[in-house]
Amino acid sequence: MWRDPRHYQLGALYSLFLYGAFALGFDVKPLHVVLTIATAVTTQVLFSWIFRVPVELRSALITSCSLCLLLRSSVWWVPVFAAFVAMGSKFVLRWNGKHIFNPANGAIILCLLVFDNAWVSPGQWGNTAFFGFLFACLGGLVVMRAKRADVSLAFLFFYSAMIFARSLYLGEPMTIPIHRLESGALLLFTFFMISDPKTTPNSRVARILYAFLVAAGAYYVTFKMFRTNGLLWSLVIVSLLVPFMDLLFRGEIYQWRKKDEVQFSS
Repeated sequence: MWRDPRHYQLGALYSLFLYGAFALGFDVKPLHVVLTIATAVTTQVLFSWIFRVPVELRSALITSCSLCLLLRSSVWWVPVFAAFVAMGSKFVLRWNGKHIFNPANGAIILCLLVFDNAWVSPGQWGNTAFFGFLFACLGGLVVMRAKRADVSLAFLFFYSAMIFARSLYLGEPMTIPIHRLESGALLLFTFFMISDPKTTPNSRVARILYAFLVAAGAYYVTFKMFRTNGLLWSLVIVSLLVPFMDLLFRGEIYQWRKKDEVQFSS
């Protein structure tokens, strides 16, 4: 049981959240945290009963922590709505045994589209080198265990190359692209969201293409459309292409547990 990579993911995410809440002073309301986790767990139990599958609480805990780390609102019902949509989408929006969207990513984008009082707070992490290093190490541990390190590393390479190429073209000092990449939100996205084994393509070739498309989309949204949250917008759009990639590039569907895979696991 303890070889399941989700245990490492849970430990890393909640350690990061506690560090951010107590050391970095995240602007997150305790009530919102409690409601987010409670709603995610309740929704997971409810849909597991409806679809007659075993309850997988690790999925709810991972997704709810991701929402607590990224999503902000001035009202309590936005995080509740996000948690319900995130967990419900795992059961409803599926193709060939996989989620279409990363649950937290899809729920955050929907909240940004529907509600005026929902936002993402990427600047909350600061640019502390120590924290960035810690974040990268914990994230790297998780994706290595989940056998999706290729997606994270490829995305980080493509996105960094685009950022540096832009600065070189514009004649900017290298401190500018370095500053743009010194973001805890970027590392959270890279190591905990885009690397989700249940939403990435099955084939390694397709995963590298997937990483490039997400990086290119994020670059376009940020520097051509001049919109915020380019990473999240790009991921939710490119995720729609994954079923086609799986048809073109054959590969084995990832399973958290080889012997007793649960159909609706995280």
